[in-house]
Amino acid sequence: MAKPKSRTAVEPLAHFDLPTPNLSIRSLSLSQSTLYVGTQNGYLLLLSLNPNPNSTTNPPPIESVSPSSLSRNVSLLRTVPLSDSPLESIFVLAEIGVVLVLSDGFLFLTDSLLIQPVKKLGGLKGVTVIARRFRGTHSQSTDLTDTTSNLSKGQRILDKFGGVRANGVKTSVLEQRREGSSVFALVIGRKLMLIELVLGSSFLNASFVILREMQCFDGVKSMVWFDDSIIVGTINGYSLFSCVTGQSGVIFSLPDLSRPPLLKLLWREWKVLLLVDNVGVVVDALGQPVGGSLVFRKGGPDSVGELSSYAVVVRDGKMELYHKKSGNCIQTVTFGVEGVGQCIVADEENRSGEVVAVATPTKVICYRKVPSEEQLKDLLRKKNFKESISLVEELECEGEMSKEMLSLFHAQVGFLLLFDLHFEEAVDHFLQSETMQPSEVFPFIMRDPNRWSLLVPRNRYWGLHPPPVPLEDVVDDGLLAIQRAIFLRKAGVETVVDERFLSNPPTRAELLESAIKNMIRYLEVSRQKDLTLSVKEGVDTLLMYLYRALNCVDDMEKLASSENCCIVEELETLLDGSGHLRTLAFLYASKGMSSKALAIWRILARNYSSGLWKDPAVENGVHDGSACIVSGRETAATEASKILEDSSDQDLVLLHLSWIADINPVLAVRVLKSEKRTNQFSPDEVIAAIDPKKVEILQRYLQWLIEDQDCDDTRFHTFYAISLAKSAIETFDSDIRSQSDDTERQEQVKIIDTQRESIFQSPVRDRLQIFLQSSDLYDPEEVLLLVETSELWLEKAILYRKLGQETLVLRILALKLEDSEAAEQYCAEIGRPDAYMQLLDMYLDPQDGKEPMFKAAVRLLHNHGESLDPLQVLETLSPDMPLQLASDTILRMLRARLHHHRQGQIVHYLSRAVHIDARLARLEERSRLVQINDESLCDSCHARLGTKLFAMYPDDTVVCYKCFRRQGESTSVTGRDFKEDVLFKPGWLVSR
Repeated sequence: MAKPKSRTAVEPLAHFDLPTPNLSIRSLSLSQSTLYVGTQNGYLLLLSLNPNPNSTTNPPPIESVSPSSLSRNVSLLRTVPLSDSPLESIFVLAEIGVVLVLSDGFLFLTDSLLIQPVKKLGGLKGVTVIARRFRGTHSQSTDLTDTTSNLSKGQRILDKFGGVRANGVKTSVLEQRREGSSVFALVIGRKLMLIELVLGSSFLNASFVILREMQCFDGVKSMVWFDDSIIVGTINGYSLFSCVTGQSGVIFSLPDLSRPPLLKLLWREWKVLLLVDNVGVVVDALGQPVGGSLVFRKGGPDSVGELSSYAVVVRDGKMELYHKKSGNCIQTVTFGVEGVGQCIVADEENRSGEVVAVATPTKVICYRKVPSEEQLKDLLRKKNFKESISLVEELECEGEMSKEMLSLFHAQVGFLLLFDLHFEEAVDHFLQSETMQPSEVFPFIMRDPNRWSLLVPRNRYWGLHPPPVPLEDVVDDGLLAIQRAIFLRKAGVETVVDERFLSNPPTRAELLESAIKNMIRYLEVSRQKDLTLSVKEGVDTLLMYLYRALNCVDDMEKLASSENCCIVEELETLLDGSGHLRTLAFLYASKGMSSKALAIWRILARNYSSGLWKDPAVENGVHDGSACIVSGRETAATEASKILEDSSDQDLVLLHLSWIADINPVLAVRVLKSEKRTNQFSPDEVIAAIDPKKVEILQRYLQWLIEDQDCDDTRFHTFYAISLAKSAIETFDSDIRSQSDDTERQEQVKIIDTQRESIFQSPVRDRLQIFLQSSDLYDPEEVLLLVETSELWLEKAILYRKLGQETLVLRILALKLEDSEAAEQYCAEIGRPDAYMQLLDMYLDPQDGKEPMFKAAVRLLHNHGESLDPLQVLETLSPDMPLQLASDTILRMLRARLHHHRQGQIVHYLSRAVHIDARLARLEERSRLVQINDESLCDSCHARLGTKLFAMYPDDTVVCYKCFRRQGESTSVTGRDFKEDVLFKPGWLVSR
């Protein structure tokens, strides 16, 4: 059996004691606000209920309600004697204003107000059980009164003769009276009869029609008829009959010595409850068990009723309410002493019934369902949160809980749990409420009055929780309540404080941390909602307050650096005073206050060792002090550079460029060449602001300005070239000096060079040479003046070439650099034969005391000897040059010279032959004969040519002279233009 629970689902409505002690209640029937009571000695009592008595906000417990106060809600209207026997069953036909009563095997009819005389329905005797037919709204049940095919055989015979039955009503009259009638199933002996009650002008003229007769069983005690199924209960078990086919079947049998069978139609589920001892089995219209069973108290109930989603059972002066789906016993009410006798329960027999009546032999008590809202309030007052949540789930499943009410409930439970120090559960309920506003929790975080005090809705919900106060006060008040409960527990007084707090009292710090963490969780979820701007500002600002309270640095910085609605004025004093300067800098940057943000990053970069922020290097396990310092400075410079990259304020950028460049030149360059800003800076002012010692930054900026921004200002090109040249000279000189230093000095130089070249991926001389060759906008004389005394010979050669001094270029390439290939390539670029002769002179007479470069001279003669005049070469050759080095080359040069001469003659004569052949072919084409007769037609106008002048095109089309003048000599009739589309014939090609 389910464990009873402490929910108040029903409350007393009315109390009625029988007026005379010789009366004993046998049956009950409840119809709206009217109650019919049947007695053992055959009296029918009519009671009127007041369904809406004045109720207080906090009703007293059920046990404390006095019968005298409830008796005012019921009044006895009339008492009518029906028979001398007990009234077994009462059926109220409210739609036709008639009451049908079963007593001593007969059926009695009276009006609903018990004013008219009682009519005994003749023709029926020995009725033991009667049940009214109920048809579902959406069911496909058969209408037994629809056709005469359902009439009995005798009735059909009487139909033919227009006769009457024993009840004296004509058949034609019956057909007219079936509208609005009621159908019943009754058991007489071993017969199951289906009848239709037909009223005339008055119930005094009422009659019945037998619709069907079926064979039944002995000992029928209970019966229910819904749709096309009739379920009967006997002492042996339950059986199912079909009112359409008449077939029957056993649902299941009852064990020996079991309680009498009992049936109850469950209106909400449209199922039937079958009682087997103390177990209620729910079956459908086919007799199949559905859902779970209800387990009642030992011994089983005397009677079963239905109230909303509850099954109501009574026995021994007690009424119990069981939830039909969960099977839990919701409430137990005592209305009589144990052993009071047979108890009866009656309900309104509809889906929306709110009242139930129970009776002992001497009194009747009516109970009404407590509204769901009041049930929830009562449970929450008792702090029975689990039971209230269970009730809400039941109501939601039944469709009786609106979304607005559900949201209100979750918010109310959340506030109660919050004041009971169950912060996690409280926030869970807050998040389930769709109507609760985030501003409702603002007073728990910041004391009133504050910027958002007017935004807090004054929603008290059900008024079950105190007004909101800061979380510190909530925790302090809760701890006082726990201490008070512990003291009362020792004194033997029960309290509603959580047992976990009593057995293991929490500390203030633990509770406050839990409260702040869960409030953070609620505000983080609230940030994703569509809120007004003022509420968003409150949520983000107070969320920062809570992060700061728990020192959640990462969360603070994440919120400050992302898009937020924080109010800076509310936070800057707080963050500055607590030392969270990084968070304040992020916040300034997110609000566009770049100047303040950069000032903080500059301070942090200077005071990096003061530990004002959590350093990433420490988190990664690096404990070296120097590493932490470098990492801190890098972090400050990186964040500042991100701000400057987006800024178009030139003065601000140049103000903070120097300290960023001191920490990381790469970041400084990234700031200068940022493409994020809308307006680029003035190059002159940027160059002037760059520290002259930061040569790499200056060069990288000029390189970006020239190469990426396509700057064509000669000043910047010359300045860039001179800067590169100075760096190249310094690098060359340092390399020379390093060759004579010891190993330690070499390592130091390597470190310096690495740091100096950290911005660039290529050596400075490579960049200088590439720029000198690619740019034509710098002043080569100014650059040459700088490098002229240095050893940068290749750079000098490039500059001399720009100035057009070919001899100096060749001398540097051939004699200084001894790059024969480059020298020969430069001669080829010059394109004059005398260039090779000049280079040959340099090889053979280097001057400055150098030995002649015979191998280079031989290489030049070997590669380009055919371009030189042999006589000049012979005159140029030095007498000291070994003959074996030059003989082969000179011989090859002479042979090549002769070969080129003869080859030129061959080409000349071949060209002349082709020219002659072409002239001959043209002459043959122009001297062709064309035969024209009288039948010849012009290919253009199709006129006969006869003796007319005509012309013929190369594609053999013939036209008259008139058409020839119109067409022109280059375009034929076919549209072919011989100037653009040249025509070739095989005879025209030169075959030799």
